[in-house]
Amino acid sequence: MRKMKKILSAALAALLLVGALAGCSGSSAGENGELVLYTWENMFPQEVLDAFTEETGIQVTYSNFDTDETMLARLETAKGGDYDLVIADDYIIETAIQQGLVQELDTSKLENYGSINPVYQGQFFDPEDKYTVPYGAGVQTIVYDPSVVDVDIQGYADLWDASLEDNVGIIGSFRVINGMALKVLGESYNTEDLAAIDAAGEKLLELAPNIRLIKDDNTQDDLLSGEVGAAVLYTSQVTLAKMANPDLEVVFPQEGIGFGIMAQFIPVNAPHAENAYKFIDYILQPEVAAQCFEYIGYYCTNLDAEQYISEEYRDFLTLPEDIGSGSMEMIGNVSAEALEEHQKVWTEFKAACGA
Repeated sequence: MRKMKKILSAALAALLLVGALAGCSGSSAGENGELVLYTWENMFPQEVLDAFTEETGIQVTYSNFDTDETMLARLETAKGGDYDLVIADDYIIETAIQQGLVQELDTSKLENYGSINPVYQGQFFDPEDKYTVPYGAGVQTIVYDPSVVDVDIQGYADLWDASLEDNVGIIGSFRVINGMALKVLGESYNTEDLAAIDAAGEKLLELAPNIRLIKDDNTQDDLLSGEVGAAVLYTSQVTLAKMANPDLEVVFPQEGIGFGIMAQFIPVNAPHAENAYKFIDYILQPEVAAQCFEYIGYYCTNLDAEQYISEEYRDFLTLPEDIGSGSMEMIGNVSAEALEEHQKVWTEFKAACGA
């Protein structure tokens, strides 16, 4: 999920910075009039932040981090204070909860809590939904141009087809790509079996001749330009690709769909926790949520918001009706030994691809 945050322009980032500075200055940001929001850049349309302030009088101080690990380190230093609301990725939230840095939610303060799509609840990082509210999901998909690709791609295994030699682009997330090979072999993304991970590595070496590029940023551009005919993309990249070329085919791999969730949580010593509840509830309003999902380009985690998502976005911001939690698996934390094996496999694969 981390690399998906690059969807928006520098101009919008500047607007958010203006909003943050406005929140830091002026007499209106008093004890009850401030919300310190901590997440990546460009996670909300400025008009949503402005409307929240207009409605509640609460000024939003927008503070951003570059990686989940940076967020966790700062939250540890602050002992769960300084920030009122954090939005981060699932695996790091699990660690923050285990370290006692997250407070339990009082859902009675969230009138719109029932709008959450249950597909994105009850997951490994918060199995009883005690601490978090989802804010967007990434679903691992394949996108290809049927005008230049001969094979009818239905799953990950089709990427090994000889007709795709030197014609596939992939993102640079090793757990996603290693996991792709694991799923082809009928294994879990989160297996602790080192032999299974090694076998996935051998399978990836067979894929190497088909890989033209391994690239995290703007990989969709290479698909749109014809540099590659098929690609494994992050969700926001899929959104950009489909908006630019509606004729592209999006495939939910038949071996099973991997997905990740970014979620909101209130730190244990948040200085303005009540304002965090107000903000969470505000963006849970279906029409507001739809604005946010169209802006960030992630899968919509608000079931009631789907009806408000524009038709042009709906096909790739909402899951098809026949896909449920039973066909999806999250990529979670694994042991140090399994992670080391994953890294070894990935290094060997990149070398075989000339990357």
